[in-house]
Amino acid sequence: MKYLDAFRDPGAARALRARMAALGETLATAGRNVNVMEVCGTHTMAIARYGIRDVLPENVRLLSGPGCPVCVTEPGYVDAAVELARRGYGVATFGDMLNVPGSETTLARCRAEGAAVEVCYSPAAALELAQRERDREIVFLAVGFETTIPVFAAVLERARSGAVGNLSLLPAFKCIPPALRALRADPEIRIDGFLCPPHVSAIIGSRAYEPFAGPGGVPCVIAGFEPLDILFGLVGILEQLVAGEARVVNQYTRVVRPEGNQKAQDLIARYFEPVDAAWRGLGVVPASGLRLRAEVADRDAARRAGIEVRAGREDPRCRCGDVIKAKCRPRDCALFGTACTPDQPVGPCMVSSEGTCAAAFKYER
Repeated sequence: MKYLDAFRDPGAARALRARMAALGETLATAGRNVNVMEVCGTHTMAIARYGIRDVLPENVRLLSGPGCPVCVTEPGYVDAAVELARRGYGVATFGDMLNVPGSETTLARCRAEGAAVEVCYSPAAALELAQRERDREIVFLAVGFETTIPVFAAVLERARSGAVGNLSLLPAFKCIPPALRALRADPEIRIDGFLCPPHVSAIIGSRAYEPFAGPGGVPCVIAGFEPLDILFGLVGILEQLVAGEARVVNQYTRVVRPEGNQKAQDLIARYFEPVDAAWRGLGVVPASGLRLRAEVADRDAARRAGIEVRAGREDPRCRCGDVIKAKCRPRDCALFGTACTPDQPVGPCMVSSEGTCAAAFKYER
């Protein structure tokens, strides 16, 4: 409790809020309205849970970016997973993917129809499932950012070394830096600073954000998940904007190092290589995904099954793509809180525990 209390101290919170108000006033005097984007779904949830938007200066706006890997996964990927399940493959997945809509249906409905869709709470559980059911091909839905990719690589390594031949992956990995590059290049969005994702940063390191700082760039601050972490991170961004700077600042030094986790990076590089990838809301982003290297391409579930992950169809009423891109907020969608709720989601942003719409529904209505 003492550790948690240190990051929720009311006096420290008041001091940070006062500092933020002063910085906001300085920027307002200069005629500046500021957009800061948090690029982490856990940040999004924490910001909503602790009411951080309510204490921001009027001219400082927090935008929620593509920080949820489930949310940015396109419906065509779900279609491919459903096809595999209906063909009799055992499909192992994290729970958040169950209710993500494909073009026609979800994995949850597919399971209700009798398909073998298993919820796993870790990639290691998928390996255990494959070991138990040697007579069935097990496909693990490999969805995630840099945080979880090394674990998938480790499980793949264990499967190969342990001769577990019936486990394959259906990759939909996404990498954060290329997405930031796409957001910065988009003329529809003005981003004045990035609150960078701490867990991803623990893998890729703080140096990964240097291309987004410097001349012509924006402040990039890595902050933790506690309320004071987030307030301190926002103060750090505003201080740079007032000073006319654009630097990478690592405020999460208890976890993140400049070089990141080299062992995890090596493990990723051993089994995966960059590929262009489609993101919901962002479209195809160059070199933003990862596919299996040629040496382990036989572990690609789509290749084994002879199927292709094609572009799917999104519900035209759903504005998840705009929410992910920060073009609108959840409440701007006509479905929010009425036709679309966590119990009956229309789009993935309401499905995932890290989704922007789910956060807004739970804490900000």
